Amino acid sequence: MKTNRISANNRYWLLAGALGLLAVLFTPIWRIDLQAPQYPEGLRMQIYANSLQGNIDIINGLNHYIGMQSLHSADFPEFKVLPLIIVFFALLFVVTAIMLRRSLLFVLFILYVGFGILAMADFWRWEYHYGHNLNPAAAIVVPGMSYQPPLVGFKQLLNFGAYSMPDLGGWLFMGAGVLLLWVVFKNRKKSFAVSNTQAMLFLFICSAGLVTGCSSSPEPLQIGVDYCTYCKMKLTDNRFGAELVTSKHKVVKFDDAHCILTYIKEQNLTKEKLAGIYFTDFDPPHALLNYEQAVFFQSPNLHSPMNGNIAAFRSLDSLEKVIPVYYGNRVSWEEMQK
Repeated sequence: MKTNRISANNRYWLLAGALGLLAVLFTPIWRIDLQAPQYPEGLRMQIYANSLQGNIDIINGLNHYIGMQSLHSADFPEFKVLPLIIVFFALLFVVTAIMLRRSLLFVLFILYVGFGILAMADFWRWEYHYGHNLNPAAAIVVPGMSYQPPLVGFKQLLNFGAYSMPDLGGWLFMGAGVLLLWVVFKNRKKSFAVSNTQAMLFLFICSAGLVTGCSSSPEPLQIGVDYCTYCKMKLTDNRFGAELVTSKHKVVKFDDAHCILTYIKEQNLTKEKLAGIYFTDFDPPHALLNYEQAVFFQSPNLHSPMNGNIAAFRSLDSLEKVIPVYYGNRVSWEEMQK
């Protein structure tokens, strides 16, 4: 006979999720770290359920010069309702654990996932508004430049590197979601029943996805939009761009081989600290090439943006076609680093 009840063993998982959500009320949910040469210790903004904390005054002082809005907790209506929403979900976890009804479990799951999607969409909307609505009378105006922080991961904003990621409260919120998904997965209809081993494997894959969600792949270079991390010039020539990805998934972009090579040397970026180094193919469509698969050509006649005068090619045949035009020599990666 079909039943609407779920196993009593799931009560403990649901109660653990409720406790995790209550802890979210007292821990930072998200954080944005800013790094720049003038702030070697870095700056941090932490987002709690009801306030902004961290180096807010310093960040507001910097924002004033580039025309960005000041940050004040009172300006965010989300801080008035977010604690109530978290308490609501914690109570719904408890009620589900007491009643053990499958229908209530699925309603909780749908509401929880829907709220997570809505919250991230609202966060992105705020970041867009914050980074694009600039004061045209600001002391420093860079034409075409916006300062939208990354939703997740790293983004270079002039000489500041901005890194956005969940903080303890965010991980607790996602952990409660994983526990909820585990219970839902275990209590599907009998025709879809799975063994404990299969369910544990599924939970492990979901948890691992949260931890390893950051990508080590390169990002496309946006000519006329992105800025070189080293020389601070806007990328203008898609034949000479370069990019590196650190082992912490930080993406750093450059407009010239000279800039990326100097940056690697000055930052002492050993092979262990790097997930990838890429150069744009000199030939159209100027795709990013891994430095280990690229062949390099050097000629003073290339006239690259910062006079590194080194171009990358996908093959030796492609390189040899430009030698009669630019009159130069093939150069190895080892020679480029000297």
